[in-house]
Amino acid sequence: MKKELIVQRSPKSPIAEEFRTLRTNIQFMNSQKSLNTLLITSTMPGEGKTWVSSNLAITFAQAGKKVVLIDTDMRKGRIHKLFQVNAIPGLSNFLSGIDETNKGEKEDIYKYVRRTEINNLYIITSGNVPPNPSELLASEKTVNMLEKLKEAFDIIILDGTPSLLVTDSIILSRIADSTIIVTAHKQTKKDSLQKVKKSIENVGGKIAGVVFNKIPVNVAKYESTYYYSSTSSNISDKSEEIIKQMQDFMKKK
Repeated sequence: MKKELIVQRSPKSPIAEEFRTLRTNIQFMNSQKSLNTLLITSTMPGEGKTWVSSNLAITFAQAGKKVVLIDTDMRKGRIHKLFQVNAIPGLSNFLSGIDETNKGEKEDIYKYVRRTEINNLYIITSGNVPPNPSELLASEKTVNMLEKLKEAFDIIILDGTPSLLVTDSIILSRIADSTIIVTAHKQTKKDSLQKVKKSIENVGGKIAGVVFNKIPVNVAKYESTYYYSSTSSNISDKSEEIIKQMQDFMKKK
């Protein structure tokens, strides 16, 4: 298991605590309605989307929820690398029905669910790279798969694709209960975030909020080179100003 899974590696670290705060905020925001499927997307690659989705999945599992983390990035998925398993077979094999390793059982999504060494946490890897990821995700089979998984899991976390590059996550946002957009300090452009937000809302997707990632903090360096913060007193005044702008931006409809 990679050191990027800091919630499991260093559960008492400030970053792990921030993820628990994020989990609690998500639960409170959805307290009046059912939250079974949560999509994590970003604007561009490198903003920390997979890191956030993986660590968030661990925090839900540690809280006693039965969680399945699905790598829906069938182009360049990384979940299998973080959990150090083979990517094949995986989601693309199930959705396409093309799976030479699972003959006779390829129509059963549970055959693609893998245990992890973390209690309550399961994963479905991305699988082979298909020629038509967007079409596979837009199929009725994807909807039926999620409904089937809801019977066995408390929460399904979908690690999506960057939404400015391909439409995969925009498609998924229509059927997910809620969506989180991951952004990065001094990396994500405001116009890019605006475009992603509008695209999700235009298809009827619901946005829970934005995770502002990779904010430098004035404390000792941790094992992870990533940082997440919301209202930490350790962040600079400039970062606090940026966070305020981000919060105001998300309130605009």
